[in-house]
Amino acid sequence: MSRSIRPDAVLVQAVIAGALSFAHLHDLAAAAGQDGWKAWAYPVSVDLLLVAAWRRLRADGPSRLAWSWFLVALVASLGANVATAGFLDLAHPPAWLRFGVAGWPALAFLGGTLLAHSATVRSPADTAAGDRVPVPPAPAAPAPEPVFAPDAAPALPEAPTVPEAPAALVEHARKVADDHRARTGASIDTDTLRARLGVPAPMADAIAAQLT
Repeated sequence: MSRSIRPDAVLVQAVIAGALSFAHLHDLAAAAGQDGWKAWAYPVSVDLLLVAAWRRLRADGPSRLAWSWFLVALVASLGANVATAGFLDLAHPPAWLRFGVAGWPALAFLGGTLLAHSATVRSPADTAAGDRVPVPPAPAAPAPEPVFAPDAAPALPEAPTVPEAPAALVEHARKVADDHRARTGASIDTDTLRARLGVPAPMADAIAAQLT
């Protein structure tokens, strides 16, 4: 099945406008003394610079460099269209026109080189965003397992600490006990020993344990 070819109005208009602009640039260059193939090279140079600046604007966004050379090429193209409409006597072109046409190749070469090889300057915010390495989120830490403390065992009562009786006091207690046995014929009890010595009950118990 054959596809029907339908012309695009915008494309047709672009071709017509491009051809007219191309012809005007050629005529202006020829009037300024550029004959032969050189006159045809001028419109190619202007259009290429215009396209290069536009592509730089589309690819990298607005920049002073791209806009400057886009306006330079646009002024060159628009100026040629206006100049060939009868505003200038192309049979006797002025000196500034000859100067501009003669200097255009160097200017176009400079603009094309800068557009092709100049690095795009990005803002610090864009640079930081572009250079940032995404960091994956850290895995969630597992929930700690509940720790059940064993039932506390009941505290055992501490054994009473038996004080250690001084040797001199034990020796004195022994004499008291001997005297008590000589008088009563029985061993002295703890309460009597505590009363005779004037010591606390734990100390009396410790002395009595050492006397037996």
